[in-house]
Amino acid sequence: VPAHAVNCTHGIKKNLIAQLTAPVRWTESVQAMVADGATRFVEVGPGAVLQGLVKKIAPAVETEGKQ
Repeated sequence: VPAHAVNCTHGIKKNLIAQLTAPVRWTESVQAMVADGATRFVEVGPGAVLQGLVKKIAPAVETEGKQ
């Protein structure tokens, strides 16, 4: 599954199917979002595991958790 945004219906369907069996490309996804201008990441749900991973990948971004 690519780490960049996909907007076409065919691409979304293809990626949803691949997502069931392919590894998560978390590092590439965060890097792509930062390259596209993301400066703030919000983790929704209990815990802060993803916030920690984001900070390791992109220390300059802001992270926040919402329960």
